[in-house]
Amino acid sequence: MTVSTPTTRLAPHRLVAAVGGLVGALLLLALVALGWAEHQANKERVRDHTVLMARVFADHATRSIDAAALAASTVDDMLGRGLQPEDPAVIGAMTQTLVNLPFLRGMAVIDGQGLVLSAADPGEHGLVIDLERLGPRPPPGQDRLGGFVAARRLGDLHTAHAAPVAPGVGFLPLLSSVRQADGREMVVVALVNLDALLNFQQVTLDDERMASALLTFEGRLLAATRGVARASGEPLGSLAPFTRFLPSRENGSWDGTGLRAGGQIASFRVSRTWPVVALVEFDEHEARAQWWRDSRGRLLVGAGVLAATFGMTLLAVRSLRARARVQERIVRREREMGATLAGLQEVVFRCDADGILIFVNPAWERLTGQPAAGWTGRPFTDAVVAADRVPARRLLAPVPKDDAVRRAALALRAADGRALTHECTVTPLAGGHGFVGSAVDITERTESRRRLQSQLAFTEMLLESSPLPMSVVGRDRRYRTVNRAWEAFSGRRREDAIGGPVGAHLSPEERRQHEQRDVLVYATREPLRYEARVPHADGTLRDVVIEKRALPGADGDEPAGILAVIIDVTEFREAERATREARDSAEDASRAKSEFIANISHELRTPLQSIIGFSELGLRRSGEQARLAAMFGDIHASGQRMLALVNDLLDVSRIESSAGTLHLERGDARTPVREVLRELQPLAAKRGVALVESLPDTPMTAKLDPLRFQQVVRNVVANAIRFSPEGSRIDIESDVTPAGEWLLTVADRGPGIPEDELEGIFEAFVQSSRTKDGSGGTGLGLAISRTIMQAHGGRITARNRKGGGSVFEIVLPARSGDTAPASL
Repeated sequence: MTVSTPTTRLAPHRLVAAVGGLVGALLLLALVALGWAEHQANKERVRDHTVLMARVFADHATRSIDAAALAASTVDDMLGRGLQPEDPAVIGAMTQTLVNLPFLRGMAVIDGQGLVLSAADPGEHGLVIDLERLGPRPPPGQDRLGGFVAARRLGDLHTAHAAPVAPGVGFLPLLSSVRQADGREMVVVALVNLDALLNFQQVTLDDERMASALLTFEGRLLAATRGVARASGEPLGSLAPFTRFLPSRENGSWDGTGLRAGGQIASFRVSRTWPVVALVEFDEHEARAQWWRDSRGRLLVGAGVLAATFGMTLLAVRSLRARARVQERIVRREREMGATLAGLQEVVFRCDADGILIFVNPAWERLTGQPAAGWTGRPFTDAVVAADRVPARRLLAPVPKDDAVRRAALALRAADGRALTHECTVTPLAGGHGFVGSAVDITERTESRRRLQSQLAFTEMLLESSPLPMSVVGRDRRYRTVNRAWEAFSGRRREDAIGGPVGAHLSPEERRQHEQRDVLVYATREPLRYEARVPHADGTLRDVVIEKRALPGADGDEPAGILAVIIDVTEFREAERATREARDSAEDASRAKSEFIANISHELRTPLQSIIGFSELGLRRSGEQARLAAMFGDIHASGQRMLALVNDLLDVSRIESSAGTLHLERGDARTPVREVLRELQPLAAKRGVALVESLPDTPMTAKLDPLRFQQVVRNVVANAIRFSPEGSRIDIESDVTPAGEWLLTVADRGPGIPEDELEGIFEAFVQSSRTKDGSGGTGLGLAISRTIMQAHGGRITARNRKGGGSVFEIVLPARSGDTAPASL
């Protein structure tokens, strides 16, 4: 007889209880792990922020001190070139530096005994200060950044009466030594305002939970932001940067003791070029509070889920069979519903009463680019851009006894990062069990409406702001709209004109002509422009140009009307007539002047040749009679000046009469320049001026008329010799511009040219006000030189030389081809 042994099966309610307990334990473990991970992630975010801020503040301090050092080196260079500290150029440079660099408290030049030789602040000039408080001086040609000085300005260091300052007020002295040619050593001091650097840090942080400070490389506090109860100059060498990192590492982070009491999350970074350390810290207690605020909701939800898990487990034990049957029906219906929703193109979602997503359809996945499982349990507002989250919360806000359909236009974040506008429709479920909603993409419709409104507003603004009278006329020849300029021109109000017939104030014949042109515009749909005479608001008839264009209709086939623009050309027509008459008169006068100058110049040359000849004969025969020789010498010099004036007048006459011609030929441009320099060398030696030529060793090939080009160089170099002080030098240099042009520069150390006269000196009979001293010259040389250079296709310009004097630049273009004539 066979005996069957019954199989032991675990009771369903026990199985459910065991699984529920296991799931609860796992959920609890996951919740703890999630909280810890978020705590660590929040701490790392805070640390990364302090690292970024430390780098920003170190770079800002570096750039600020670099800018101060550059400004100090500029003053060093001026002093090294021989300028005295009291020179207006030196004082002006320091004053302009304070304007350009607002983070500087002051700037001054001090000798070795502490005497302020010059300063941007006139009140500090002549003071004697305590140099020891600024720190040791650097060697000549080097910069050194001093320590914290408790003073508001340089005058507070005056040894006679040092003014007390408030705690924490001070500056960093940037010292730069310079030795002049006579061996005299001076120190240029720039006062870096620590308050300016801290203001930047305070504004950048904008967070009471954070603090920052600047320290020296040795660990002394320079300055700190609000909330740091430490005094400037206090030693902080016990902090981690100075005990754990420096000098092996110039940046780092740590947790622990910082500037303020309590634990801190801190970072530091050393300036790239200066012994300054930027330190930024975040209160560790506040970091934990921030983590709790950010994670509290999720942790509470997790705790709720955990409690619900145990509760559901207990409930499941009691109602397992009933729930199994219900679940089976629900699964079947959800599959049917899921198949239906999968075919929808619009987004469908379901939220609980707190706005947490519990279902999304495939359209939601296509929109966000994330699987549905990743959205389940997340707030609906996570899918909404930050600017629309307030209306999104209102859309899902629980309202008692409210089952009405709600709608709102919200921007949802798409998978590619774009913000797409959707019309969201939400219906509350009965019993307050959440919401079911859908979202339809209306981005294109919204954008089209916005563009249309913007275009309409822009068109209306253009029409209204146009200074030209404009009107729009319908096919029934009645005004649709007019602008303000049309009202002012016609003298009619807009309210009276709109809707009224066109041309009611014109004669039948004039009205018929305008109607014919309208018919032509409608037929050809091309712009039409014609002239007419129309009445003005002041009762006069005006010459106008009327331009008409067909406006497209709604269907795009037939024009809807005509845009007419009126351009008043009455004054233009009158100006044309006046200009014509003035031009004819000017040409007649210019022709007569040129002929007169040419005739009188030719008539003067004959007696001048006799005067010069007899004066030369008298010089040779005067022998030992010094008085007679001086008289003949004066006659000869005056005759030569008169002959030069006549020759200049002849050149002007020849240029203006278009009789002059350039004979361009390819050659080495250095040759005519060197010939002119050899010719003028005796004159330069007589005046005690050195001609320093720096032309390249390789040929500078250009296309020019050698004689005319020599005339230009001679005029410029002779002027430089005439107005250069004795013992100075004139630099003649050449170069090639980026455009391939040949550039010749002549730089003197003379009185220079006023800025407003740099262009006027190239006009005929015009001389600079600084050189109009009766030393000779007709004011024609530069005018002739510019005309010759323009005929070469080049140019001649003038500018003032830094440090005194003027620079003339003569430019010949890059040319190709053979010898050819060119008209002057």
